[in-house]
Amino acid sequence: MKFSSPNSAIENNFQGEYNKRMARERFKITPAVYLVLMKENKILLSRRYNTGYFDNHYSFPAGHLDGEETLKQAMVREAEEETGIVLNAADLELIHTLNRKIPGNERIDFFFTAKKWQGEPQIMELDKCNDLTWFEFDNLPNNIIPYIKQAIDSFLNNINYSEREGEEIIK
Repeated sequence: MKFSSPNSAIENNFQGEYNKRMARERFKITPAVYLVLMKENKILLSRRYNTGYFDNHYSFPAGHLDGEETLKQAMVREAEEETGIVLNAADLELIHTLNRKIPGNERIDFFFTAKKWQGEPQIMELDKCNDLTWFEFDNLPNNIIPYIKQAIDSFLNNINYSEREGEEIIK
């Protein structure tokens, strides 16, 4: 049995408009998580290798969400896959968010740090990474991916959100 109210026509019209809007494809953005490990005035960086994207440049251990997982769950998974360390999601702290507006592929990057973890970081994906090194903050390598350098500068200055537009260029 269908009930009607004085607002039925308005509700039906609203539902119809909503369904039309939902039928078209929504904007999509690619989320990624980055692990920022720091100890004794040093930061852990990994050098990309054989990926086709900023190879021979330093980044953080990172990855994309696989779906059906939270940001912290993705970070825990990626940390173990890439460095072999075990993290507790409760120990993760979001220290920076970077919105990158790249033509045709917008991204949102979440940078997490952890004050404790189990195990010693090591290269677990030899086909994607050829160096994993603790660098002094005042002696970082020159070949850091530009948006990663932006994130480092931002969180070191207590800036928790930044934006970047345009294509990344390998220098």
